[in-house]
Parts: sequence; structure tokens; C-alpha cells
Amino acid sequence: MNIKARVSICALAAGFALAGAVRAEGVKFMDPIGDDKGPGNYVYPTDGVYTAGSFDLVEFEVTSGDNPDFKVTLNDKLADPWGMGVGFAVQMIFIFIDTDGQPGKGHTEGLPGLNIQFAPDSAWEKVVILSPQPATRVAKEVEAKAASLAADIVIPRRTTGAGKTISGKVKLADLGGGDPSKWGYQVVVQSNEGFPDKNDLLTRNANEFEGQHRFGGGNDSDCDPELMDILAGKGEGKPEEAQAQYDMLKYECGADGSSVKKATLSVVRK
Repeated sequence: MNIKARVSICALAAGFALAGAVRAEGVKFMDPIGDDKGPGNYVYPTDGVYTAGSFDLVEFEVTSGDNPDFKVTLNDKLADPWGMGVGFAVQMIFIFIDTDGQPGKGHTEGLPGLNIQFAPDSAWEKVVILSPQPATRVAKEVEAKAASLAADIVIPRRTTGAGKTISGKVKLADLGGGDPSKWGYQVVVQSNEGFPDKNDLLTRNANEFEGQHRFGGGNDSDCDPELMDILAGKGEGKPEEAQAQYDMLKYECGADGSSVKKATLSVVRK
């Protein structure tokens, strides 16, 4: 092999290595501490298993590779008071992904039980669910309550919790392929509800007044956003992003409890 050919091959190899390095960057977002109040006034249930900070999103990361790991870090050490066997029990995470960035293309509705929608320029193509429930249980709930969206709902084979972080790996191909660092994300922190209302996808309700297993500060009708924390602003964790969250989650209920204005979410991008 002549010198010129060897140089060409080395240059090609370097190009592939560089492309791999770009793909390997992954993506990470931060969220302010202490904004786990939904639209600004939600409070935790009264039972002791719902410890302070357990629904407070502080960091979200997607790793690189063909099997990216979705990691959600909260502001309290995880616990398994209900014996789920995966390192956590109380939390339930929904990660909505806008993979194409094309306004109006994708889904603008949320999942059953969240009572949210997405702005047209943040329509999502895929959503990853991190639940302490067995994947088979989550899949059955999806089939029963969100069949029309099932093709775009991705459930890791196993989701686990360690320290303060909940994580689950999925196949990049199941997300449509591409570069996760270029996608838009919205992370919704809810609570695992083993006995949900008949139309809710394993989610816990927010009522006007908190109860043993009910968030407070919401509405007793089905018109309020059912969640405690999300990403907002630029996902940098700055204090002002808390207000951006509260503004995004503003909603309005009619006198009869119907939804007049639904909380409308946007995704966050790098």
C-alpha cells in the first residue's frame, strides 16, 4: 500500500471517529430546586411516603449510543415503601420527545390522566415512561387507556432507581433513530398510582385539598394539570425558570368543572 493510500484510509478512519464522538455527546438539562409545586400552588399528599423533594426534578440526562439511558434525578433520595423491587416506588416519569422539530407534526395531546396539551411547535413524536410498575402492567394500561398513541409510547424493559436517580434504557431505533442531542424534551414528574381512576394512565390526582394519597392545590374536577414538576425555560436550572413553569401550567376550569383553558407545555432544547 502506498503512502497516499494509507493517508486516505487514516483520514477516513479519523472522520468516522469524529462522527462517533459527536454522537457520543448525549444531552443534559437542569431544573430549579424547590419548584415541585405544579402550577405554583400544589402541595404533596399527607402520607409520610411522599417525602419533601421526592417530586422535585433537578436534572435530566440522555446518554449516547444505540441504547440510550434516560436518567431523571430528583431532590430526595429514592425509597421503595411499597415494595416495588426496583429501587423506587412513589414516582412516575413521562419524557415527551419532539424528534423532528417541525411545528404541527406529531401529537399535541398529553397522556390520559395528566390533563395537559402541547404547543403546536412542541408536538411530540415519542414518549418514554419510567415507572416502578412492571413493564407488562404499564403496557396493558397503555393498551386499555391510550391505544391510539401506543405506537409512540416507549416502555423500557426495566426501569430502576438508585440514589436520587431513576433510569431506563431504550433502543434508539424504537425512538425513530437520529441524534438525541438535537431533540426537544419535556419531563413530567407525576406519582405512581397503583389504583388509578378508570381513564388515568397510572397517575395520581390533584384535588382542591391534599389527602393521604392526593396532591392538593388543584381542582376536584378533571380540568387541572396532574403533575408536580416539569422542565422550563432553557433547562439551565436558573431560579427564574420556576416562574416559567408556573406560567406554562396555567389553566382555567369552568363553573361545571370542565376545562376552559388546558395547561399547554413546550419542549426544551439545547
